[in-house]
Amino acid sequence: MSNPGGRQRLLGRGSWPETARIADVLRKETVGGALLLVAAVVALAWANSPWSAAYFALGKVQVGPEALHLHLTLGAWAADGLLAIFFFVAGLELKREFVAGDLRDPARAAVPVAAAVGGVLVPALLYTALNIGRSRDIAGWAIPTATDIAFALAVLAIIGSHLPSALRTFLLTLAVVDDLIAITIIAVFYTHDLQVAPLLLALIPLGLFTLAVQRRIRFWWLLLPLAAATWTLVHASGVHATVAGILLGFAVPVVRQAAGAGPGLAEHFEHRWRPLSASVAVPVFAFFAAGVTVGGLSGLGNALRDPVSVGVLVGLVVGKPVGVLAATWLVAHFTRAELAGVSGLF
Repeated sequence: MSNPGGRQRLLGRGSWPETARIADVLRKETVGGALLLVAAVVALAWANSPWSAAYFALGKVQVGPEALHLHLTLGAWAADGLLAIFFFVAGLELKREFVAGDLRDPARAAVPVAAAVGGVLVPALLYTALNIGRSRDIAGWAIPTATDIAFALAVLAIIGSHLPSALRTFLLTLAVVDDLIAITIIAVFYTHDLQVAPLLLALIPLGLFTLAVQRRIRFWWLLLPLAAATWTLVHASGVHATVAGILLGFAVPVVRQAAGAGPGLAEHFEHRWRPLSASVAVPVFAFFAAGVTVGGLSGLGNALRDPVSVGVLVGLVVGKPVGVLAATWLVAHFTRAELAGVSGLF
């Protein structure tokens, strides 16, 4: 006699190991990096195909509640919403390095932070020098200062297994600090409609979230609404909404409560959220962000003759590595700051 209930229970038990295996695969950074690069290639190919109109129309589809001012395009949801999950995971990992990892020593943390600052200043100066006297275009000086952290860490994930752990930490910190500086630049110089009230109100759910996680509370039905409220209010303020992800990640405690008490809360959250970040948030963001129309050889030629394009290209390709290497060399040679596995290269 058949037993459907027993069969369903068996199937249910069998599905959990399979789900766990998939999650374990997605936690491997090389898999996330590969998914991101595939999504970027598909977007670039689609945007330059005869069906490009469908690609751009898809990115402009609007969804979300209008009452909360969240009736956004799919492209905006990917850039401001899903990418906040990625920044939350990156914030958890970075805080772990600052509290219990290689960067807990301020002398070591100073090197990648200084490198990030150099990697912002030099591209901005090069762009400004190439566009000086062009009042309309000079405002684009901030474009080459930012390295897209999602793409940077995807490449790092693919080659990371061949790098020393200290060098990988250096590059991770460099990428995150670089993006934090870029977000600050956007907030200070390019946010023309800053709403102070929502920004101040965001401190309430953020404070409650911090209080809850500091008390080691893990109830999703409590933490998720607080995180969502923080993100919504930061988004309403006009500040880049991914800032909410970073702040929420930094709020989570790293140190375990007691010896043998299992992983710390930051490690636990990172373990839970990394598969979603790697398999959904970052690839979907890449899909909507990478679709740039090149316009064939003629379009590429016109772009390379435009001072704005040349300024961005020179700033990113030349200015970014020169700024990073120069700042690292200066800090390593004229201060006591150091980072094992990196300072020796200079």
